[in-house]
Amino acid sequence: MSYVKEAFDRVKLRDPDQPEFHQAVWEVLETLEPVFDKHPEYKDANILERLTEPERIITFRVPWVDDNGNVQVNRGMRVEFNSAIGPYKGGLRFHPSVNLGIIKFLGFEQILKNALTTRPIGGGKGGSDFDPKGKSDMEVMRFCQSFMSELYRHIGANVDVPAGDIGVGGREIGYMFGQYKKLTGKWEGVLTGKGYGWGGSLIRPEATGYGQVYFLREMLASKGETIEGKTCAISGSGNVAQYCAQKVLSYGGKVITMSDSGGYIFDKDGIDESKLDWIMDLKNNRRGRIKEYVKEYPGAVYHEGKRPWGEVCDIALPSATQNEIEEKGATNLVKNGCMAISEGANMPTSPEAYTILSDAGVLFGPAKAANAGGVAVSALEMSQNAAFDEWTSEKVDSKLDHIMTGIHKQCADAAEEYNHKGNLVVGANIAGFIKVAEAMLDQGVV
Repeated sequence: MSYVKEAFDRVKLRDPDQPEFHQAVWEVLETLEPVFDKHPEYKDANILERLTEPERIITFRVPWVDDNGNVQVNRGMRVEFNSAIGPYKGGLRFHPSVNLGIIKFLGFEQILKNALTTRPIGGGKGGSDFDPKGKSDMEVMRFCQSFMSELYRHIGANVDVPAGDIGVGGREIGYMFGQYKKLTGKWEGVLTGKGYGWGGSLIRPEATGYGQVYFLREMLASKGETIEGKTCAISGSGNVAQYCAQKVLSYGGKVITMSDSGGYIFDKDGIDESKLDWIMDLKNNRRGRIKEYVKEYPGAVYHEGKRPWGEVCDIALPSATQNEIEEKGATNLVKNGCMAISEGANMPTSPEAYTILSDAGVLFGPAKAANAGGVAVSALEMSQNAAFDEWTSEKVDSKLDHIMTGIHKQCADAAEEYNHKGNLVVGANIAGFIKVAEAMLDQGVV
């Protein structure tokens, strides 16, 4: 049995009830066999066993009082996965589906994603099974304050720097930062995604979606193609999807779908800038559901309980959640002539779906590379905080574009070096892994 397979079997044996974590680990490990042929020193140092076991896992109770005076209790957690190349860095997710397996999968992905950015940041992730949907601002504030009343003991500007994720936006970051500041008496860059004017960076809200499209642009350019004139199916309607759509439109692409957990909208005429502004107001201010779009724009169609991958499109941009493209969706995309996919969500394509897409020759930008824009600009926010500086939006966006272009080159170069030319999944895994592995070797057995 190969070293890679032995290491994966140990992961499954140790944590048999964490399928999302198993999937994330195997999707990386199965591509690393040629690395160990070239670098036996990684096997000698048991790098895989150390990489797949978090340095620290923190779980805690989060009690809070709702608007009716009832005491509620949720579970909070933080997985500080790997700090070989810098302080732990990764988002906080507030969603009923959150459990340790999901947080570990996200944290593991974050290690390699952060390494690809070339910024000195390690990998971590956290969150809670709290659902902010339907809660008042005061309920969200009380929860966030209780959550931070424990988490503050474990984080710091040079220790662990959380950010937002699903269910955690500017409102939640603000409440948590305020509580951290009150408890510690420190103003420091301990959270990213802060509001502009009190430590936040311009372009941070846009970063993941913009970066996803910059990566797409580079993929297409490698084949002599551009985004202009291409029909794009986007899933999601949150932060990532909104700014992904905005950047696609700026490059002359046509957006025909967006979605939420209830279903998706299809607009044959395209979701233009004014329609996108309406969606952003619906989701960011009124906190409504995407199905309301068809009342405002009767030419569109709402498909309840479905995903948009059956629509005819040139490009698919999954920007919602994990495993949203399954076998049926992948088969439909191939049948309908989809030429490229750039992942904005974390691990949105199932292994079975990826096999179908890969076999069909669809250009594929994996999440750990294509959605690294968010954490890249988070790292730029950390740099601005450390220097007590503020950069212009043009400067941040230029740096983001440069980083995403560099990530694509790293992935393409690593894929070619290890005889998988054009396979950006393999390239992303190998490039990120080698950077972390080298740092772990240099630092000894810790």
